[in-house]
Amino acid sequence: MSQDLRSASLERLPAQRSQPVKTAQAGSREQVDVLLRAGRSAPLARLCDALDAIFDACAHFPEPSASTFFARSMRIALADAAANPDLLTAAQREGSVEKYRRHLLAADPHGRYAIAALVWLPQQASPVHAHHTWCGYAVVDGTLSETVFEWNGAQHCASATRTQARKPGAVSFVRGGRGGIHQLGNGSEAPAVSLHIYGVAGAQIATHVNDIVRTANMPALA
Repeated sequence: MSQDLRSASLERLPAQRSQPVKTAQAGSREQVDVLLRAGRSAPLARLCDALDAIFDACAHFPEPSASTFFARSMRIALADAAANPDLLTAAQREGSVEKYRRHLLAADPHGRYAIAALVWLPQQASPVHAHHTWCGYAVVDGTLSETVFEWNGAQHCASATRTQARKPGAVSFVRGGRGGIHQLGNGSEAPAVSLHIYGVAGAQIATHVNDIVRTANMPALA
């Protein structure tokens, strides 16, 4: 999708509310609450405004993420933000040698969404997981490998169905549940960065997003 088309689609959304959105590196609720709107980059502010507009447009739905408009608009907003080289600071692109690193960029004060940048050093990967909530991501830099799994309810495990390279600009959106099981990882020799939006409050990113599942070739979780 072209930059002009993404921008035009965002501009057709309803007028945005002016909301204070707080930013922080992932941490406690106190860390999230003390930081100010002024700390956001212009592309991040645009993304927050677009998300507020999407929720406004879907206010009549009992569950906004169930609508086709919501999913399509989230993909457009993610692609638009991820394409902007000024979205992230140098600090928000820093990784960790221990595991992939998550930087919380913004948290909706009403708890409807949280935005994070994930930094993947070479050979780092997520566990195989489904999601407790809706979520979407876009690749900002580098190349990620995504393996998609299918849930077998009878055997209570997931089996891999396909693996694909996800390059800069690649966008994905899934609703909560075990219909969207996957694993993301960086199999390259260079760092990779991805932008994620989750349907949870900022302080819940580490606990209320991933639903870790057992795969066919691994033992059951304790």
